[in-house]
Amino acid sequence: MKIKHQIAFFFLVILSCNAQSSDSIFFGKKADKLSYKQFIVPTALLSSGLVVKSLSSNKTLQGDIRKILGVDFHTKADNYLQYEAIAQIYGGKLLGFKPKNDVLHQTINIVIANSIMCGLVITFKHSFKEERPDNSNALSFPSGHTATAFTNASLLYYEYKDSNIWYASSGFLFATTTGFLRIANNKHYTSDVLAGAGIGLGVGMIVSYWNPFKSINLSKNKTHAIIYPQVGKNYGIGLLIYK
Repeated sequence: MKIKHQIAFFFLVILSCNAQSSDSIFFGKKADKLSYKQFIVPTALLSSGLVVKSLSSNKTLQGDIRKILGVDFHTKADNYLQYEAIAQIYGGKLLGFKPKNDVLHQTINIVIANSIMCGLVITFKHSFKEERPDNSNALSFPSGHTATAFTNASLLYYEYKDSNIWYASSGFLFATTTGFLRIANNKHYTSDVLAGAGIGLGVGMIVSYWNPFKSINLSKNKTHAIIYPQVGKNYGIGLLIYK
């Protein structure tokens, strides 16, 4: 398979989740209930990751994609882009879009979704013990950065899909870019990124429809909660609660 066909396949699989986002297969726009159809895309991505992982062409595809930006390419942008959708979730209202939840419940959804996602990713990483392309450790499969990006992109979509479909879907573009940069940085194979995207989409969707603690109302006390990315030697999420 020629490099241009390999790269086109990679983006086609990843971006398919964005194309499905306005259809009932992903997040039903009229009914706020989960159905098996909505798990088709997350399952397909995770399954694709598992299948591609076992193919000899996995390493070839990773090498071919890296040639786009050069084998010496390196950036830290993916460390920040994985949290980009969180900023959009909080900032959408300021831009005039109507979210489904207030700041408190947005924060609850973000914290719970990212916690579940992290638990799954860590479990997968230590179960498969896949060596990274750069041989830095054996925690390659699946991509945590990609899973984080798609988890938050899913939450963003649910928050604003009824207000502005383009704004709601924009997080998937940044999430896909995050996955691409993980490969370009020689930190992950295509299989890792596909699986990470599948996990992120699935978790984000479930938590969005579950909407935990939705009955909590602290407006009388004017209590607010905001989460923010922590970037430094370690990457994670911080929680700020204030009145």
